[in-house]
Amino acid sequence: MKKILLPLSLLLMVSYQILAQVSISETLLEHRINPIGIDIEKPRFSWKIESDKRNTMQTAYEVRVAKTEKDVSRGKNLVWASGKVNTDQSVYINYKGEDLKPNSRYYWQVRVWDNHNKTSKWSDVAYWHTGFFNTNAWTAKWISPGYTEDNSRPSPYFRKEFAASKTIKSATAFITSHGIYEARINGQRVGDAYLTPGWTSYNKRLQYQVYDVTSQIKTGANAIGVSLGNGWYRGKLAWEKGYDHFGTDISLIMQLHVQYTDGTEEVIITDDSWKSSTGPITSVEIYNGEKYDARKELTGWDKTGYDDSKWNGVKVQNFDKSNLIATYNEPIRKRETFEPQAIFRTPKNELVVDFGQNLVGWVQIKVKGKAGDEISIYHSEVLDKEGNFYTTNLRAADQENVYTLKGGDEESFEPHFTFQGFRYIKVEGFPGELKKENLTAVALYSDMEKTGTFSSSDPLINQLQHNIQWGQRGNFLDVPTDCPQRDERLGWTGDAQAFARTASYNFDVKNFFSKWLKDLAADQVNGSVPHVIPNVLGKNGHGSAGWADAATIIPWTMYLAYGDTAVLEDQFESMKSWVDYIGTKSNNNLWNTGFHFGDWLFYRPFDDNSGMAAVTDKYLIAQCFYTHSVDLVVKAAKVLGKSDDVSKYEKLAQQTRDAFKREYLTPNGRLVSSTQTAYVLALHFDMLPENLRKQAAERLVENVKRYNNHLTTGFLGTPYLCHVLSANGYNDVAYTLLMQKSYPSWLYPVTMGATTIWERWDGIKPDSTFQNPGMNSFNHYAYGAIGDWMYRNITGLDTETDVPGYKQIVIKPTTGGGLTQATASLKSNYGQITSGWDIASNVFKMHVVIPPNTTATVYIPTESENAVMENEQNITTANDIEVLGMEGKYLKVKVGSGDYKFQVATSSN
Repeated sequence: MKKILLPLSLLLMVSYQILAQVSISETLLEHRINPIGIDIEKPRFSWKIESDKRNTMQTAYEVRVAKTEKDVSRGKNLVWASGKVNTDQSVYINYKGEDLKPNSRYYWQVRVWDNHNKTSKWSDVAYWHTGFFNTNAWTAKWISPGYTEDNSRPSPYFRKEFAASKTIKSATAFITSHGIYEARINGQRVGDAYLTPGWTSYNKRLQYQVYDVTSQIKTGANAIGVSLGNGWYRGKLAWEKGYDHFGTDISLIMQLHVQYTDGTEEVIITDDSWKSSTGPITSVEIYNGEKYDARKELTGWDKTGYDDSKWNGVKVQNFDKSNLIATYNEPIRKRETFEPQAIFRTPKNELVVDFGQNLVGWVQIKVKGKAGDEISIYHSEVLDKEGNFYTTNLRAADQENVYTLKGGDEESFEPHFTFQGFRYIKVEGFPGELKKENLTAVALYSDMEKTGTFSSSDPLINQLQHNIQWGQRGNFLDVPTDCPQRDERLGWTGDAQAFARTASYNFDVKNFFSKWLKDLAADQVNGSVPHVIPNVLGKNGHGSAGWADAATIIPWTMYLAYGDTAVLEDQFESMKSWVDYIGTKSNNNLWNTGFHFGDWLFYRPFDDNSGMAAVTDKYLIAQCFYTHSVDLVVKAAKVLGKSDDVSKYEKLAQQTRDAFKREYLTPNGRLVSSTQTAYVLALHFDMLPENLRKQAAERLVENVKRYNNHLTTGFLGTPYLCHVLSANGYNDVAYTLLMQKSYPSWLYPVTMGATTIWERWDGIKPDSTFQNPGMNSFNHYAYGAIGDWMYRNITGLDTETDVPGYKQIVIKPTTGGGLTQATASLKSNYGQITSGWDIASNVFKMHVVIPPNTTATVYIPTESENAVMENEQNITTANDIEVLGMEGKYLKVKVGSGDYKFQVATSSN
């Protein structure tokens, strides 16, 4: 029998080798799938590999590019053929072919070779469409309404008819506006993006969008219609200047290229031949909402044959076009929808609807009634203690949509140029009985791919993760806003830098932050960074420690998360100019001047007779962030090979540390502010001599215990608190803080029914009353930065910092907090990574998935390497796992790609 089995097993092994395959699972250009409107002349290719064999690495690739799908599939008439390139690089491969032409489509494929002597098939054909490489390509003119606007600034409507005289091959539209636009062709909406062109520092960087509208254009007569809203361009923003931050006009520029099958092209542009009018959107603002009178609808205005004889002409404007740039971040799109969970009357007899989730977007309503009936929809995040509709925390933002019926058949309405933050709505004026089927809530946010998941055995922790991700959804609406509901909704830098690493786990934010960072650089003034980006607070709102440091922290964080040196190249001058600016405000390398927010919203008990308010010296904080930013400039300079900058800023980093020690540290190691945030920042930013680090960690732990195992940190200390505790041997204390349910803690809002992260630790107090309504958002993601620790410490999923972007992965989980199970996954540039563990019957099991073309260092909690099994085999005998030995209470192993199941029998876990 044995003689038969041996040849059979060998035959199976040979068969497996023959059948083992490597393939391309996903292709991207500039980190997007089949993007349209790329104005980079040397774009970059990336791809992901799949393999059914462990330890698979790419050894070579070949890329080919052509102008037609047929040519690239055949390998004919190529504009670039890379040939076989021997490398394991599979991300950010530069195009090196013929010069690309504007407004042109290119098709590409890739194949790879692996270390198992396998060659993949050519990938499915992918494509990209180029934008304009210079502003000379814009022949269209800016146009504004030809009528005189009234004070309510109703939305303008523009239209033009044109004839396409030949058989159409393709049609591509280039559009942007001063304000927010919605375009339509022949009665159909153009694209599925909303609130376009998004929000940038418009006077310096105004994004245009590119749409393939081939299916919407027909031979013969065609009609274009575009409506506009005030948006961020000239609408009410913030509280200083108010309106018209970027201009007083509302304008459109559009260029439609129609290519015919005979090789000719016709270009339809905005010019003085267009017409303008007002319509049913009688008033619209981001904060206040939209008023829509269906009796004023312009039926057929976006179709041919419409009678526009009573419409006005347009004003041709001589606005600059040099600020027009292509769009690289994902647009805002409709995402999840929610049905009402309950419809009820409050104690005040208000008709209120609960959608069960605090979200950002709007409500679609279906209604049938008489002409002139008016329905008002108000939006709120919470109910008050008595169960009534609560809007005081919205401050001056009305968050009200008003719909006036035209009468007749059932009508439907949703806003066009505004958005709301809400869980509840109050409905007034609805004719008849309001039923659940009349309402749908629609979530709107930047169309980032969800990349991360985290779950555990604790339902409260799972709800916390839910709240973190929904806080990100609601506030990553083209810019990283602080909150989405009150009269603010600004791109606060401090919130963004605190949350950036967590954000990169939950969703793919590479393009999102790349775009926003370019606006940050554009808005810097002599190196100083404004509090909000785009800057609508004016020249005085800038330069605060921990806020302005977004200029250095976020580029480095994005580099770690995605491994792309381009973000450092793009932002390096911005990074340097920020730390150089601090130098001009410092005395002997000590930054002790200027306005600073400090550790925003730290723990401050109402009755502080015992002196328990956790006040941290703002200049101590500033010095820590100064040094940290200098360190990040050094790190970026090393990556970019800028040796002179490395030397210069390494010297400065030492000088700023020395200044910190002189000013804020006693000889015995006590900081002048003996708070959690002070010790956290000093330890995390390496501000202390090595011999004083242990006692500083001890002081931190003593402080936590003094507050009965509660945190007292604000926006700047919170992101690093648990990281510092874990790094200094106090993982148990970190877990205790995470699992704490009473105020102040991460789980306290969860116990109070939160579905997003709150701005304040006690936005709703234990007695169900509210914190200060002047600043009390219930969707404010900064404290959600704990998510980073949950991914990186509980499940241990991380990247090597010297080989970032998860090319070399680290898996080092830590147990505690009474958890019996935790699992996280991350869709990286190379594929999905999984790290999970569970404990049952004194057996610790660990599940790890590593994608092809990467390696991982895995730390398995154990007392002995002989106790570790992998797929029911002792790990020491596994020939595809490299055992590196014990490190503390972990067995350290090196693995390649594959699916691994480790098991340890233990009584200590």
